Amino acid sequence: MAADGGRSALPCAFSPKSRQFLALCAQDGRLRIWNTDSKTLQQEYVPSAHLSAACTCVTWGPCRASQEVPQKKRRKCDTGSAPEQSDLLALGTAAGSILIYSTVKGDLHCTLDGGHSGPVNCVQWHPDDSVLYSGSDDTHIAEWDLQTGKVRCKWKADRSAITSLCVSPDGKLLLSAGMTIKMWNLETKEVYRKFTGHSTMVTTLCFATTRPPDSNGLYFLSGAAHDRLVSVWQVRSDGKDKNSVVSFTLTDEPQHIDLQTSNSKDEAVRLSVVCKDGSLHLFEHFLNGPCKKPLSPACSLQVSTTKGDSPVPVPLLAATLCADRQNLMLAYGHHLQPVIEKTPFNTSERHVCLNRDVQATLSISVDTAVSKVRTPVINEQKSKVLIPGLPGHKAPIKLTPNESEKRKKGQSATEMSIEERLEQIELSVGGKGAGKGAASLQTDSFAVLLVQGLESKDEKILNKIFQTKKETLIKNTVARIPPPAVLPLVEELSRRLQGHPFAALLIVQWFKAVLTQHTSYLSSLPDLVSQLGSVYHMIESRVKLYHQITRLHGKLYLLMTQVAASNSANKVGEVDHSAKLVYEEESSDEYEGSGDEGRPEDDSDDWEEDEAAMEVAEDKENHAEEDEDMNDDSKANGDSDMDPESEEE
Repeated sequence: MAADGGRSALPCAFSPKSRQFLALCAQDGRLRIWNTDSKTLQQEYVPSAHLSAACTCVTWGPCRASQEVPQKKRRKCDTGSAPEQSDLLALGTAAGSILIYSTVKGDLHCTLDGGHSGPVNCVQWHPDDSVLYSGSDDTHIAEWDLQTGKVRCKWKADRSAITSLCVSPDGKLLLSAGMTIKMWNLETKEVYRKFTGHSTMVTTLCFATTRPPDSNGLYFLSGAAHDRLVSVWQVRSDGKDKNSVVSFTLTDEPQHIDLQTSNSKDEAVRLSVVCKDGSLHLFEHFLNGPCKKPLSPACSLQVSTTKGDSPVPVPLLAATLCADRQNLMLAYGHHLQPVIEKTPFNTSERHVCLNRDVQATLSISVDTAVSKVRTPVINEQKSKVLIPGLPGHKAPIKLTPNESEKRKKGQSATEMSIEERLEQIELSVGGKGAGKGAASLQTDSFAVLLVQGLESKDEKILNKIFQTKKETLIKNTVARIPPPAVLPLVEELSRRLQGHPFAALLIVQWFKAVLTQHTSYLSSLPDLVSQLGSVYHMIESRVKLYHQITRLHGKLYLLMTQVAASNSANKVGEVDHSAKLVYEEESSDEYEGSGDEGRPEDDSDDWEEDEAAMEVAEDKENHAEEDEDMNDDSKANGDSDMDPESEEE
């Protein structure tokens, strides 16, 4: 029983029981079936939608007698017991359909459509070969009836995508896995058990024993993406089976698992696991209960080849245990041409390295019935190679020879050669100028001249082109150059930008046109940063002082305007400060209290002295009246003593 190793690995599976065939779906979408006995390609099938809907999983159906193979037009055959052989293959596709391929007919048996809305991730056959189960990204499991080609039943199995399926040997239970593992009762389509323990998508499920679940002897294995462990789970009757009982340690993520089941407690389970790093690990263990420590492999196998003096590892694609329990069937090398080898193994040796000469063993022999490709016979003497020139160029026009020169008498050719036909086409296009025999390149186009100058590195042609100042002409020229000439043009423009700034004014327009017209092509270049890095640093260094220079320019402009304003003020003559007009009011007091701007300063001082004298005279009159009325009071208060002093002052 070969299990699929997930989407990251190429779908491949050995046929059951006899291991006679290896089915492998390559990256080109083709199904190739290899014969393990003769090491040759047995059949090849190309689906109609092999490019748009690639194959995601491959599973062999149960072995059946060749007489029971369903066919549209059944031929008469001899009555007798035919040996059982592997016939049907189920291919899951990314379009949601399932292809059933028959190796006996060598053609497509039927197509199962309409069951899934997302890519099919896993397909499993029921022991009854007329029933098939499939899991998809649409979180549903579909049960197919191959006799009618329609869906029997469909139910939602998980919140996430269904990545792996496995049917029990008795056909009563179904394991499904996304982020969690669920065991379904196929009669009622109800969940029988749930198992949680993987943090990533489970990619592999397979039963390890054939015992019934009520006897506490039913075990199954699971492997997950980005997980270096293969976990063993026990289905117990009391329901206490939430954790795994055994773990097998690996060196990398498991991709292909094959095992030989155990029928009793005294029989060990043999397991072979092909990891993502291309190595093979073999395990042998008695499943009779939980084991605390993870188990290391009993034997690790690696295939290598010699290149020069050092060995180089060869990745293993798939491996299976033979029925005799003493040999291994290995498939290694490239998926388009794998090397198939049957080798004995001994678990007493912990590490085994097989050194093989892969190049010598890759002498593939394909049957003529399989290969329908015809190889054409090429006559090297008569064949000619036409190499196209630069875009826009035309080959030199030659004079048409006469019919007698074209076809010599001794020439037995009855048809014109391709070269002669091309010459006639060029002559018809050339018109009148062709008759003169003027063979020259088209130099009237700026795009042709630019490409020619870039290839020949002619400075005269480039200087003539880069001196153009018309913006429309620059845009049209840059738009017409081919993509291979864009990078040399960028290098030439970056070199010229580093020259004199005065000459860089014209180059900037060309650079702008290149960046706007060929943005998509430049963004697809892997080394774009290194190509434009020098231009970026040069522009950054020139723009670095721009803000400081603008500030300095503003300050200098301010100073120059102030100096010009002061010079213009000095040229104005002396101002006459004398009053041109004097306005007089009727009251002399108001006239004296009011000040004119045009009067001199000494007049204002005399006005203040006159006002003080008038105040002193009024005080004297008041004191005289008080002396006459109150002589006694003035003596007591001493006002008469102060009056003479105030008068003197």
